[in-house]
Amino acid sequence: MADRADACVYSGARLSDPGFLGLVRQHIHSVWSLELLLLMRSRAGEAWRAEALVRELRASTPLIAGCLAKLQESGLIANEDGAWRFAPASPDLERFCEQLAVAYQTRPVALISMISAPSQVQDLANAFKFKGGDDR
Repeated sequence: MADRADACVYSGARLSDPGFLGLVRQHIHSVWSLELLLLMRSRAGEAWRAEALVRELRASTPLIAGCLAKLQESGLIANEDGAWRFAPASPDLERFCEQLAVAYQTRPVALISMISAPSQVQDLANAFKFKGGDDR
């Protein structure tokens, strides 16, 4: 069926494509990071102070600071003299950001679910956690 989330194509990539999913898991650690990245991408020519991003997204300073640090580590944004800007480090990351934007515009719930869902590795790790109590 053409309207299933796993059959949707976004700028040459499928939402269910393992490569796209891998990039999402590698670079986008929360919905807040997604919102922040897409805001900065939508105004790519602007340099942002962290305080302005906090106001724009109505978020806390520590939350935005953490998202900015992770997005910078991922090579998606850059900090120049205390101002942040959208600056993918490669054409592949630029294409990935385009795919994210299209996916968020057309299938936001599916993309948010991808970001929010624990990875299979995390599921496996959780299976070995002790549940607490006196079960020794």
